[in-house]
Amino acid sequence: MKKKNIPAETYSHKRTVSKDDLDEFEHVNNVRYVQWIQDIAKEHWEVRATEKLKKEFFWVVIRHEIDYKKQAFLGDELSIETFVGDTTFVTSERFVNIKNAESGEVLVAAKSNWCLLDTSTKKPTKITEELSNVFHKQ
Repeated sequence: MKKKNIPAETYSHKRTVSKDDLDEFEHVNNVRYVQWIQDIAKEHWEVRATEKLKKEFFWVVIRHEIDYKKQAFLGDELSIETFVGDTTFVTSERFVNIKNAESGEVLVAAKSNWCLLDTSTKKPTKITEELSNVFHKQ
């Protein structure tokens, strides 16, 4: 059964495409986008969760769905934005949009499913209201 969520907080940061981000075709490598999708999710948790929560729990990705819409090139300024969607007993969906910061055009749209694990047992654990609220506006 899905929990009724309060409005999600959008968390974002900007980055400039570097030479290390490019593939042999001189545009951002798809693997790099996957890394950025995971990085912003982890960063959002690290910024918003209390030290107590970070010691007790961690998240693992169980599924990514990624739509590659446009290419990014060396020097492009990108805006990477994320927010959490529906939450079930032990899973949470997360959305990530990677945009051209200048035009606002979405280059990559992703939906990922994450599972909450208990640090001590390494097993899935219930997403409490306190945990769910970490990513939502109060």
